[in-house]
Amino acid sequence: MRLAGKIVLVTGASSGIGRALALGCAREGADVALTYRGNAEGAEQAAHDIRALDRRAEIIQADIRREADVAGLARTMRERFGRVDVWINNAGADILTGAGARLSRLEKLDQVLAVDLRGTVLASWAAADAMRGRGGAIINMSWDHVTLGMAGENPILYAAAKGGIASFSRSLAREVAPEIRVNILAPGFIETAFGEQADDAWHRQVIAQTPLGRWGRPDDLVGAAVYLASDEAAFVTGQMIMVNGGMVM
Repeated sequence: MRLAGKIVLVTGASSGIGRALALGCAREGADVALTYRGNAEGAEQAAHDIRALDRRAEIIQADIRREADVAGLARTMRERFGRVDVWINNAGADILTGAGARLSRLEKLDQVLAVDLRGTVLASWAAADAMRGRGGAIINMSWDHVTLGMAGENPILYAAAKGGIASFSRSLAREVAPEIRVNILAPGFIETAFGEQADDAWHRQVIAQTPLGRWGRPDDLVGAAVYLASDEAAFVTGQMIMVNGGMVM
């Protein structure tokens, strides 16, 4: 198993992509810490599924918008595991479904900048501090369309935050090398809550524009994440892997 013996933290792991990444790392032999903000039930179920794989799972409630919560994550990892080898910053704001979709444009901007961009920066700093002296890998979540652009209110807002994550991660990779590696995952259209609620015409349009002919699934990101987290990627840093069926190349 490629992550045997490693300690992995995944933020926003109670559902969707984060849950898939946490389970995927456990299947590859890692012990996993999962963070959640409000979905305690989802986090408990994810932890249950990880333990069923005979791997250790620890649940930590945290709001990565809050500096104190992020500092607490690093402290809790030291207390419960003694270290962290891989830190995956997946948590992000939902401005596409539920109450988030009803926010004003400015409120949506504030959410994605606070959670996705600022939260990733804070958590990446905490991860780097926790890994100094022993090394490790940080994986941050961006978006494939930051390299291409996409019209529309929500895409523009996500581009601001996710583009910032991509640029920040490349600079951080230079800052913390050679001890710590920093890489980026950039999903395309993935069947999370947004994809499930998309209207039929939009759903078909995405399929038509995707060379591999379908929406992605959360599990499609696992292989790339495990690779970047593993020693197989020991000479890979500052890179972005797009997992998107070829929509953006």
